[in-house]
Amino acid sequence: MLWSALCASVVGLGVAAAMPAEDAASASPPLRDARLAEGAVAGISQGEWTARWWRWAIGQWIAPYLDPDGRWCAVGQDPDSPVWFLAGTDGTFSPKRRCVVPEGKYLLVPVINTYFQDSGDAEAEVCAAAQGWVAVNNDQLLSAVAMLDGRPLGDVRAMRVRSDGCFRFDPEDPSVLSASDGYWLMIAPLPRGRHTLSIGANYAPGDTGYGGMHQNFEYTLDIGSEILLSVVAR
Repeated sequence: MLWSALCASVVGLGVAAAMPAEDAASASPPLRDARLAEGAVAGISQGEWTARWWRWAIGQWIAPYLDPDGRWCAVGQDPDSPVWFLAGTDGTFSPKRRCVVPEGKYLLVPVINTYFQDSGDAEAEVCAAAQGWVAVNNDQLLSAVAMLDGRPLGDVRAMRVRSDGCFRFDPEDPSVLSASDGYWLMIAPLPRGRHTLSIGANYAPGDTGYGGMHQNFEYTLDIGSEILLSVVAR
């Protein structure tokens, strides 16, 4: 079996420094910011998009979640997909990344999340067990902050997404099933130009799974094309 956790600026980097959780709470952000997409995107559920994110994050020749500064932002991205994936981290460092993202793309970002992978002959039992394991820490989210261009994106607890049942990383290997659970942002296409996304979160300390895991990261996103400082200065 394989248990893993990956989160984006929280699967997450210095968001807590930008706005501590207690300050964010006192700001009373809306439940969900209007800049977040709700429901299906291009006819595909957000649960299925998270499964596709995991296949992307695990399946590249180099791990996007270990990207130190944004140099691997375009690795493995599907140019025809309406959704652009942003990586989190493995929880061991707090990166600041700069990425150029094509205009018109939704952005799927993990705040903090887990996946569990197991195999067996009884598919229904394996899937049920996997779903149970990935729920453990996500039932105990201690704090989380997600900010876009300096504004909170809402109450992260309202942004929990579970995979649609279980999924396979390798369609040719039906014996291995995976499930994911966590807190995600599906950001609607941003206007052309520069944007900043900051994320920080942690699970409650405990003896199971990834209790006490914390994530922090930040993205500078140039939508449409790279923004040159010399141009901005003018």
